[in-house]
Order: sequence, then structure tokens, then C-alpha cells
Amino acid sequence: PIDSTTLEITFVPVAGVTKYIIRALDTLNPPTFIEEVEVTSSPGRISNLQAYKDYKLSIMASNGVARSQPTQPVTAKTLLPPPQMNSSSPNDHTIDVSWNPTVFAVNYTVSLLKQGAIETHKITKSTNGTNISFTGLEAGVVYDIDCYAFDVDGRKGEFANSSQATRPPTPASVTVTMVTNSTSLALNVSWTVDPNVNTLIWYNVSSDQGVNCSSTSSLSCELSPVTCGTVYSVKVTASNVAGPSLKMSAITTLSCPTVPCPPQGLTVTETTSGNCTFSWGTVAHAERYLAYIKNGFGTEKVCNETGSSCDFSCECGYTYVMSVFAVNAAGKSPPGPMINYTTVPCCPSSMNVSLIGPDTLKVVWDKARGAEVYETQAVNNSQTILCNDTATMCVLSYLKCDTSYNTKVIPCNDISGCNQNCLSRIQDTAPCTPTNLGVTKVNSSAVNVHWTNTNRNATVSVTVNGVISCTTGDTSCDITGLNCGSSYKISVTAANAAGDSLPSYSELYETGPCCPSTLDVQQITQAMTNVSWSSATGAHTFRTFLNSSKGHAGCHTEDTHCIMGCITCSTNYTISMEAYSLSGLQTNCSYSGFSSSLCCPSGIKLYRISTTGLRVSWRSSPGPTHRTEVNMTGNGNAYTCTALPGVNYCDISGVQCGMEYTVVVAPIKPDGSPETFCPHRVYSGNRLFSTCASFSFSVYFRGKRSVE
Repeated sequence: PIDSTTLEITFVPVAGVTKYIIRALDTLNPPTFIEEVEVTSSPGRISNLQAYKDYKLSIMASNGVARSQPTQPVTAKTLLPPPQMNSSSPNDHTIDVSWNPTVFAVNYTVSLLKQGAIETHKITKSTNGTNISFTGLEAGVVYDIDCYAFDVDGRKGEFANSSQATRPPTPASVTVTMVTNSTSLALNVSWTVDPNVNTLIWYNVSSDQGVNCSSTSSLSCELSPVTCGTVYSVKVTASNVAGPSLKMSAITTLSCPTVPCPPQGLTVTETTSGNCTFSWGTVAHAERYLAYIKNGFGTEKVCNETGSSCDFSCECGYTYVMSVFAVNAAGKSPPGPMINYTTVPCCPSSMNVSLIGPDTLKVVWDKARGAEVYETQAVNNSQTILCNDTATMCVLSYLKCDTSYNTKVIPCNDISGCNQNCLSRIQDTAPCTPTNLGVTKVNSSAVNVHWTNTNRNATVSVTVNGVISCTTGDTSCDITGLNCGSSYKISVTAANAAGDSLPSYSELYETGPCCPSTLDVQQITQAMTNVSWSSATGAHTFRTFLNSSKGHAGCHTEDTHCIMGCITCSTNYTISMEAYSLSGLQTNCSYSGFSSSLCCPSGIKLYRISTTGLRVSWRSSPGPTHRTEVNMTGNGNAYTCTALPGVNYCDISGVQCGMEYTVVVAPIKPDGSPETFCPHRVYSGNRLFSTCASFSFSVYFRGKRSVE
């Protein structure tokens, strides 16, 4: 048997067996099946059996497919169950152990061992009853308890175990001393305890006057409050998990001499500025009074009076702490109430007011003694601005512009209030911002800036693109020298001795675009010109015009060039331009005139005047008189002749018949070069002049008017 519900069986393993089945039957006839359990090796155990009962055990082998026949059974009996044990400690040296009777048990053994002790110190007792006592034990110590039952065969049953502490020892060496606290009297009760105690002990101290205290972490506690002139009976009880100690230590003969009670009704009055009186109520049995008056810096005044008041000097910004004791032959009264008296704070020794913004004042001062918070005021006839802060600086904002404020710092504290007798200072705010700003154009490079100024005494500065351009005491100013094609941001600011106002809202002013500095006209055909110009500041689009008595041409473009058609030859044109900004502002630009090319002759004819000579004739075109040049080329030959002004023909000699010739008749410009826009004409003869029987020309007109 292993215990009251488990048996262990040993067997010889068999080769090839993977598991064994232990079967338990009872000993009845026929036997009844009780339990089966599988094991893999020897020995094996079977549990969940009944206590102190006979069982027949057999083994079956299994290879995972089938079981063998069971072995011959063996008989075994489980052990007696563990006793159901209870324990207690009736006093600080005894532990009583009891248990319910165990069926089939004839004897019991109980062992006791102090926790932490060695086995040789174990105490063992036996009995055939159901209880046993252990005496002579240590007080306040925990013991481990083991209990066994024995059957008639002397077999030891399953054991029960528990632990039990002895009651704590009675506190020893109890002493009581008087303790005087700041406002009450107390009794300090202390004691000693055996150092071998290993359990948690809590202590309760009681008195016959109903004042009690307790302790777990120390060997003392304080009875409070107690009254003097009274005898206290004090008892100390120790307790642990086993219960309280059966004896209590007592002190019954403590007495306290009678001393006067502390005076009540303490008051302070400030009779005149800086002079105070400390007063209190009288008490019975007092022969004199000791009054203590201490300020916040540690200076103390002591009054030894037979009356009920004491005069002292009380300066601003101090907190005075006062107490009074009544004294007689028995001694000084316990501490009574204390009274604090705080005088009004002192005024700051210096104050500086400065303007840090057009509508903002910064006030800085020295720390004032006794002040917890400062109230800063800025007052005019219609407005009071307040600032409360613990710092020695305050910013008063959103004040009225161009206004005088009476500025004052008032120190305060929660107890005595505020000192209203501090000096003030007058400070002006910055001038108001000029309003109704307007800009009027004077000419293309000048404007008139005007505004409304309501300040008492201020000059106004006009700022153009961040640069001051004018300062005046008037309400307008002319700004000159503005550049074309530029944008200007114009604002005004007022200033006086107090400071500068905020700038006004800005007016944006844009001058008209600049004219291109250069313009060039190039004729690309007799009826077409290419007009180009330089870029111009502020100009976005251009409208360019060529005008004459015979008509005009124009173009509208974002580029710096354009091509114009419908140009009349031999005509003088005037040139003008309109430049436009992105916002639509216009500037008119004018340039020197342009003369178109001379008109080409028309009605060109060729006549034979000899066997190798030709005459080229034409009709003169309108325009100024000029010379005319004839160029004829063909078969690698070139022929040229020039006609004087007013002459409308020209003769060419040495011409071969039967060849094809290209003829150009063009007026000659004043610079001596021929116009390049006149058409080319191609002529073809049937035979050479020297051999041709007859002579005629076919004319092929190949001229065209084009950019090419």
C-alpha cells in the first residue's frame, strides 16, 4: 500500500509487451470488478480505492492488439485514512490536538516540531484516545503537527499534517511616560517581548478613561489626547492567530500635575500704522503670561506680562505668528492656539512703465514684501484695464490709442488685502493709425497720398514699398519719381513722443506699363512688313499700328513682334503702339515714321531695235521720281541698263535670239540699290538675231509676291 486509496504492484516485464493492465477486484465471492489502470512498466500503481479495504490484484499484458489472460491474483489492503485533525492553543505554552475517531484504528501517534528546528527536537506522543496536549512549549511560536493512526496489525496509516501557533507571551516591562504635543497631552506606553517569538503579534492598549491605541509594527503606542490631573489605569494585551495572551500588564498609578489651561480668545489690532497690540483672555490659576511674537524672518519678541496684552511694532509686508502660555508654580500651560497677523504688503520700491506696442503697456516693478499677487491698473476717463498676476511684470493690452493712462501697481495678499496707498504714473499710448487712406494719380510718375489723422499731436510718414518717402504733419503728400510698369504698396504710420502707431491698411497702386525702348520695321514683301520691338516692363500685350493717308495696318499680340499686311508701296507711315498691363492699364507709345518700298513698274514690254538690240519699256508707278534698273539674264549672260528719273525705257544690246531670258525691272532706292520685291519675267525668242528669219518673243511671267 502507498496510502489509504493507492496500491502498488511489482511484476516481471514480458518482451514484446507495450503496456500492462492492473485489475483490482474485491474479495467477495464471486469477486466484483473495481478498477483497471494501464501502466507501461513495473512497478505500477492503481488509485481511487477505498481506505483500509482488501483487494485482489492481477496483471494483464497487451501488445496493442490483444490482452493476455490475467495472472493469479494477489491480495493487498489499503492503509488507514489520515485522521481529521483540529488544534488550538489554550495558553502561551500549550497546544491541544484532537481528531475524530478513525474506523479500525487502535492507536494514534502525534508529533510536534517547531518550525525551523531540526528533527531531533521533535516531540512525539502516542494515545489510543482522540486528543492529546503538548505543554512546556515556547510562547508565540508556530509548530508543525503530524498525526498517524495504527491498525491492529501495527500498520501506520496515512498521516495528516497542519501547523499551530502558541499564544503570544504577556508583554513585559511596561512603562508609561508623559508626552507633550504642540496642542495636547499624551501617554506613551511601551513594553518588551521575547525575541524568540516567530509569529505576527498585534498589541492593544486600553485605559479606564476610554482612550485606546494599538500597534503591530512597534513595541509602543500613544494614548492621546489625555487630560492633566487625571489617573489612568493602562492595560496591554498581545494577540496572534492563536488568540490573545491570557494575562495583561497594567499600570494604575500615573498622575499629571495640574498646570493652567492655555489662554483663549487671541486677537491683534493695529492701533496706528506700524503699531499693533496682541491680546488674550485670562485663565484661572495663572500667575503671569509669556507671549511670543515672531515675524516671517525669525525675529522674535517675548512679553512677560501679568496682564492680558502686549504692544509691538508691526511693519508692512510681514506675517506675525503669536502664541501665549499661562504660567504658575506647577509650570507652563500646554501649547494653546496660535494666531497669525499679516500686515498689508509694502509698495514696490520702483516701477517702470514702457510702451511695447501701439496699444500695449509693459509695467515692471521690484518685488514687494508681503505681496502674493499684484493688481496692475491702467485708468483713463472711460476705461479701466486690470491685470492680476503673481509675477512682478504685467502687460496691459488693447488700450485706446493716443490716450493718457494713470498706471498703478497695487500689492495684495489673501489675508490682509491690498495696499491702496502706492504711487501711480501717467503713460501715453501710441498715436492712432491714420484712416481713410487714398491714392490719386497726378501723372504717370506721381501720385497724391491722402488720409484722415485724428491724433492730438503726431506726424505721419508715408511708406512706399517699405521705404519712407514722405513725413508731414498734414493730411496729404505727393509721391513722385514712380517707375513705369511697377506696383507699389503704400501705407501711412503716425508717430509722436510716445511711439509709433500700427501701419494703416495698404493701398496698392500700379503705374502704366513701360513703352518698348526700341522698335524696328522690316519690309518682307512689297505688301508685308515685320514689326519687332524690345520687351517692356509691366507690359503684357501690345497693339501696334502703321497709319498713312492711304490706309493703315495693325496687330494685337503678347509677343514682341508681329507681321502686318496690306502695305502700300511708296507710302510714308506713322508708327504708334498701345502697351497694356495684366490689369488693363494702357500706355500710348510713339516712334519715328516708316516709308514703304518704291512701287515696281508695270506694263513691261520688249522691242527689237536691231539684230542684237532690245528696248525694254514700262509704265511708271506713282511715287517719287527715281532711276530704274533693268536686269536681264540667260544662257550664262547678264545684261543691265539704267534709265534716268522720268524715263520709262532702257535699251540692251548684244542679245542672242532663240534664247530664254529673265527680265527684272526695278526702281533704284536712294541708297543706290534696286528694290528687291519686283517680279521676274521670262522671255523666249524663236531664232537668234543673226540667223532667225523672223523674230518674236513669248513671255512667261514667273514673278510672285512672297516672303521668299
